[in-house]
Amino acid sequence: MSRFIEPVTLRGVHVTLEPMEREHAPALRAAAADGELWRLWYTSVPAPGQEDAYVATALDMRENAHAMPFVVRDRVTGDVVGSTRYFHVDPVHRRLEIGHTWYAKRVQRTSVNTECKLLLLGHAFETLHCIAVEFRTHWFNFASRTAIARLGAKEDGVLRQHQIMADGSRRDTVVFSIIDAEWPAVRAHLRHQLDRPRPAS
Repeated sequence: MSRFIEPVTLRGVHVTLEPMEREHAPALRAAAADGELWRLWYTSVPAPGQEDAYVATALDMRENAHAMPFVVRDRVTGDVVGSTRYFHVDPVHRRLEIGHTWYAKRVQRTSVNTECKLLLLGHAFETLHCIAVEFRTHWFNFASRTAIARLGAKEDGVLRQHQIMADGSRRDTVVFSIIDAEWPAVRAHLRHQLDRPRPAS
């Protein structure tokens, strides 16, 4: 019997999303070091020395919780520049969440996130035939909230004291979603964003 989500490689113009494997740990460490991303208290980026455990947890989710973790590879440089994941997958109701997403500082505010979301959403709606895709983020992760809204996702609400963080603080989680009827417009919007000329850096 096949699983709802099987390992798959998703290729775009700018990035390739590859199923995460144990051997990706050193590359993830290098990506996280660009910007010292683990210092952001409201994210779950692996700190130095924690990459093996991070990957092991992600692969355990893949085997036991219908999740599918990816590494994000820059197609120009060949470098791994981040990670993202399908998780909270509900095969019965054909829903899933996209999250655990982070990128090296040098590719933030570039086409990388836009194309990653185009690939992930396209696979979810067009291949897996999902009826809804969720995004969740910390109340205080204002950059993430803005980026999710910019995709075309709509805010569903806030889950108060939804999680207890590693430092003991209590996370309010902001929930967004895109439903299947909205996907054609969102897809057109994301393609337009990718096609726009970008100012020279």
